[in-house]
Amino acid sequence: MKKYLLSIFIAILPILIFSQETDLQKDELSTSQKIDATFKNYTGWFVDGIFAEIPFGEISEEISLDLTKEDPVKYIKTVENDTVHITGIRLPSNRIATLITIESGNDLTIRDENSLVIPISDMSSNPSVTLMAQAPYASIPWVLIVLIGGALFFTIYFKFINVTGFTTAFAVVRGKYEDIEKHGVDTLYGDQTENEGENIIETIRDDSADGEVSHFQALTAALSATVGLGNIAGVAVALSIGGPGATFWMIVAGLLGMASKFAECTLGVKYRDVGEDGTVYGGPMYYLTKGLKTKGMGGFGKVLAFLFAIFVIGGSFGGGNMFQANQAAAQFVKLFELEGSNAGLYFGLVMAGLVAVVIIGGIKRIAKVTEKVVPFMAGIYVLASLIILGANWHLIDDAFVLIYQGAFSGLGIAGGLIGVMIQGIRRGAFSNEAGVGSAAIAHSAVRTKYPASEGIVALLEPFIDTVVICTMTALVIVITNFDGQFMQYGVEITEGVEITAQAFDTVIPHFSIILTIAVILFAFSTMISWSYYGMQGWVYLFGKGKITDLVYKVLFLFFVVVGASISLGAVINFSDAMIFAMVVPNIIGVVLLSPVIKKELKKYYKAIETKREAIDDGATDFTDKH
Repeated sequence: MKKYLLSIFIAILPILIFSQETDLQKDELSTSQKIDATFKNYTGWFVDGIFAEIPFGEISEEISLDLTKEDPVKYIKTVENDTVHITGIRLPSNRIATLITIESGNDLTIRDENSLVIPISDMSSNPSVTLMAQAPYASIPWVLIVLIGGALFFTIYFKFINVTGFTTAFAVVRGKYEDIEKHGVDTLYGDQTENEGENIIETIRDDSADGEVSHFQALTAALSATVGLGNIAGVAVALSIGGPGATFWMIVAGLLGMASKFAECTLGVKYRDVGEDGTVYGGPMYYLTKGLKTKGMGGFGKVLAFLFAIFVIGGSFGGGNMFQANQAAAQFVKLFELEGSNAGLYFGLVMAGLVAVVIIGGIKRIAKVTEKVVPFMAGIYVLASLIILGANWHLIDDAFVLIYQGAFSGLGIAGGLIGVMIQGIRRGAFSNEAGVGSAAIAHSAVRTKYPASEGIVALLEPFIDTVVICTMTALVIVITNFDGQFMQYGVEITEGVEITAQAFDTVIPHFSIILTIAVILFAFSTMISWSYYGMQGWVYLFGKGKITDLVYKVLFLFFVVVGASISLGAVINFSDAMIFAMVVPNIIGVVLLSPVIKKELKKYYKAIETKREAIDDGATDFTDKH
């Protein structure tokens, strides 16, 4: 079966990339354009389905268009076969029209309910038209509803673990409970709770196979995949659309996401597999199959796990690889003003070499690199943010007032209040990947006898990624943009990195150079972590072994070079859709297994309490001896 799946995968890969069936494969198109067009032709339905939005409410506005002018803010104008096509008609409130009717003007033809077409010969006689355009008041991607709905459920079901478990998380990372996690509380402190000191049957085969990395290493490995371009560029884009108020809802999404991370990472440890050599295999693929089997839903669990494995492989090649390499190469070429069509290729080869050195060593080497790179790059970024906030400390309270007012008014922003909420929550949820299931793969490799201990550590990720780093980026932009010198709220931008760089440059001259280096480091750390995520999905589908590992790693490194060399918009959209598609099977499984998570949480809290009571009674704290 596994050989059959591998054969199918290898067979369809060249078909997807180099298919000759589309008429877009013309000599005048570049290689990247051909690949892009082919991918869009084959995968557009999937991307549209994953990112489909559910409309809320409706608004109608009158629009006057001068069709002789180019006005990309109001509409998209193209000429084809002696006719003018008008699409993407934008209402004054910045919404895209979904339905239009002609009030007056030229005898235009309505096509597809929201676009216009007119012969060029008729343009001179009557070039203007007045329309009544309708659009949803706001719309929200259905996958975002699943993410936030799951986060709300976990927050309530686990009695606000994102608040109650916060201080415990820091204690665990510092190693305060390392002794009981390694040996079991009954062994060290005499707890007689039934089965408390036994190995987790689903997790550990013997006492020597108890994980590969520490809590801190697992945390940084997972953070390296989430802390990245989204914190730098994504926040600027969210603010451009949703205004300062988007920051508030971004923070809300981060706080809710803490509960999702706790839940999925607890399951990642509980249902992991450990090989004879101590190598850990974990993540949603394993808790969906093994966990749901205990609920009498083994078949359903296998289907969910199969889908998740496919999605995580696709995501690792695209959003976790090609997109990162592409953005890093673009920033590098721009910083050093490199010329020549092969600049990206050479950068990609160097980046692939650096990635290869790390990923060949597996999760242990990945963890060793990320535990140094992530704190370093995050520290520099946070320090620079603090310098700017310190230099403008008198404006911080005004910035928070603006954020608070914008969060509940949304004045002048597309979609009003709902639009602001959507932009903030979308950025927060998508940035920290809470609910996606990817982090559970990294956290499953931790050394512990208590799955809930790593779940508690994992809840720090959304806090660090979204509540701290994303909020700092937002504050810097809001404070330095009070006069609107480099960004107008309510108008979407595409170059988020440049906006953030301009904000930092206002106080720290030439910080854009440091920011470029940070972007490259962020991209590098994201790639090595996603290589591990994709590998776990690959191994789940095609089996464990050196050849299987080698095939995946070679493919991953190949896509690093491809991503840095060419521009692949449709390919990246597809891979992003694969990442967010991971949400569906993951959230379904985690919700169904929530009672198991609650039981593990109680078990861990019981162990902590037993240790405290023993020490209060005069027992030696064995943590101090390790």
